[in-house]
Amino acid sequence: MQVNILHTFFMAEKGKKIKEISELGEFGLIDHLTKNIKSDDKNLIKGIGDDTAVFKTGNTCTLVTTDLLVEGIHFNLIYSPLKHLGYKAVVVNLSDIYAMNATPKYITISLALSSKFSLNAIEELYSGILLACKNYNVELIGGDTSSSLSGLFISITAIGEAKKNDIVYRSGAKPNDLICVSGNLGAAYLGLQLLEREKEVFLSDTSMQPQLDGFEYIVERQLKPEPRRDIIETLRNHNIKPTSMIDISDGLSSELLHLCKNSDLGCRIFEEKIPVAPQSIAAAEMFRLDTSLAALNGGEDYELLFTVPLDKKEEIEKIPDISIIGYMTSASEEKFFVAKNGIELELKAQGWNPLK
Repeated sequence: MQVNILHTFFMAEKGKKIKEISELGEFGLIDHLTKNIKSDDKNLIKGIGDDTAVFKTGNTCTLVTTDLLVEGIHFNLIYSPLKHLGYKAVVVNLSDIYAMNATPKYITISLALSSKFSLNAIEELYSGILLACKNYNVELIGGDTSSSLSGLFISITAIGEAKKNDIVYRSGAKPNDLICVSGNLGAAYLGLQLLEREKEVFLSDTSMQPQLDGFEYIVERQLKPEPRRDIIETLRNHNIKPTSMIDISDGLSSELLHLCKNSDLGCRIFEEKIPVAPQSIAAAEMFRLDTSLAALNGGEDYELLFTVPLDKKEEIEKIPDISIIGYMTSASEEKFFVAKNGIELELKAQGWNPLK
């Protein structure tokens, strides 16, 4: 009977055009899988489609997000110390909570491990996890472990809280709102290029030592990023609530297009306004890469991209480590990247796609 069912299934599939998942990309796949999902839960404020889910719990709201890191896809243990990896696995989730203008409170962690990992190795991984929890006042409250046939899998769920009126979504931007970004962009991507180069050198000659002098900053941005809790606190201290916000994990271009899509707006950003660190410029020149393309599409910077009303311009300009890079436009206008020479180019999402 089971053979007949399988035969019927495969015959039904025969002749159908098979669409590769890689054609959709990560967010296209999410849209495809969730387009028919509806919720009647009166306590659910935001489900799929933002940095976190949001639901009411008494007088406050709870926010939940989860992220999966896979060995060989998201990290390479040749150059990723386990303590750094544990730290990074936590903070990339906390970044999503901060991007909602909320406070992370708890995490759970699930691990799948292959037999190559010793107890000492897992203790080192957990030392990074616990350090991140300590630095950001977060409690580890549970999780799960399993075996793996193909390396290490780390899945972390972060839980945060906020007052309902304090939460910032991707969908609140208005025409003429200023587009702002914290810190600088492209550093993590260029740090990755450097680590990949040194990996290839090491694999060809294991006696070689890595040449990272002068590039410590961009290497740290890749291996041990920090979520921008300080920016959230600074904005609160200045009584500035962003109209929309997202963290930059997949690249500036991808994240800005998310804000445009969710807010139903266009945008215009200026190449000369995008902040880039000196080490990133030096590394881009060394690898013969375009610095602006690295900043637009590199990803893993975990900076905050947000919009504020135009009348907040003078206040924003006084805050260190925040740059105004453009402004939102009406829905009828396109999404433009204005190069230094004044040429307007269509902004495209060319950032990280883990399904390719």
